[in-house]
Amino acid sequence: MRSLHTPLCDLLGIRYPIVLAGMGGLHGRLTPPELVAAVSNAGGLGVTGLTDVEPEEIRRRIRAIRALTDKPFGVDLLLPATMDEAEPESIEAMWERICREHPAHVRFLRELMREYDLPAADPANDWFMSPRVLAEQAQAVLEEKVPVFAVGLGNPDLVLERAHAQGTLVLGLAGTARQAARQARAGVDVIVAQGAESGGHTGRVGTSVLVPEVVDAVGTTPVLAAGGIVDGRGIAAMLALGAQGVWIGTAFLMSEESRLYTEHKREIAATASENFVVTRAYTGKPARDVKNAFIERWERSGLPHLPMPLQWVLLREFRAAALAAGRYDLLNNPAGQGGGRLAAVRPAQAIFADLVAETSATLDRLARL
Repeated sequence: MRSLHTPLCDLLGIRYPIVLAGMGGLHGRLTPPELVAAVSNAGGLGVTGLTDVEPEEIRRRIRAIRALTDKPFGVDLLLPATMDEAEPESIEAMWERICREHPAHVRFLRELMREYDLPAADPANDWFMSPRVLAEQAQAVLEEKVPVFAVGLGNPDLVLERAHAQGTLVLGLAGTARQAARQARAGVDVIVAQGAESGGHTGRVGTSVLVPEVVDAVGTTPVLAAGGIVDGRGIAAMLALGAQGVWIGTAFLMSEESRLYTEHKREIAATASENFVVTRAYTGKPARDVKNAFIERWERSGLPHLPMPLQWVLLREFRAAALAAGRYDLLNNPAGQGGGRLAAVRPAQAIFADLVAETSATLDRLARL
């Protein structure tokens, strides 16, 4: 078998150039400590997405990961460069503002709740994003001195100086070569070229076009490829395009360790590639989700999406009611188009081992050709 090792492995201190995408959501349930540790222990870099986790819980999760592995790992947060500028004191204050300024949006959601016969539910414990919350989250991650700080959406400049001062590597996601070049000039250590096939918040340029553009734009800065990569053939293709490794999410959503709702894992397994669609319906920014009835109804409503984080808060009653009723089919299920090729839930270690073996076998096959 051909060795699967690139200079990125030496930079990150890992054996194989495979990184678990730091998928946030469900209060950190998508990439829990068990999944992060499984990937790191297998020789990759496990990254946990803690976008919707309170600062003190972020600290607890990081310590839980350290209890499960002595290998490098990372934490992913969203630091959006553009957001609604208002800074409410609470999610309740933001909700009151939405009700006051966007009554047609609220009315549509409540009519939809009646149509789907969803019971009233208390959304009091829902999380929301604000500049203050983001700053507190970033502070918690930096104080824990994690090996890698990944900025999954937005501006890595906000944490670069302090992270580098304490020896933390910074990873930034880019959906265009222009974004990637700016990050490289700022000093980001690793850039993820995230193609449009990716799940969750994503851009408009396909992976096979974006990766070589980014590689050419960032000079010596190592590049991870992301978007639609679920097997070793995909990894080998990205290495051929100049990436030094891959950032894989959806394949690991289908792991036993991921606490994605069982119903959502079944959705991914049953959904064809063309039905993983991009929508602003849930967050206000373009995100790829499994197509469902809510997305279709929102698109037909003609209502303009609200800016992040207002769109997410707008859905707080609807989301809580759907969850209380067990209507997981109405909740957002962020997943990439590669999910159309995934059919089984397996241990993360088995998924990882197959990725390594398939990549080596593909490189061997190409060498023979």
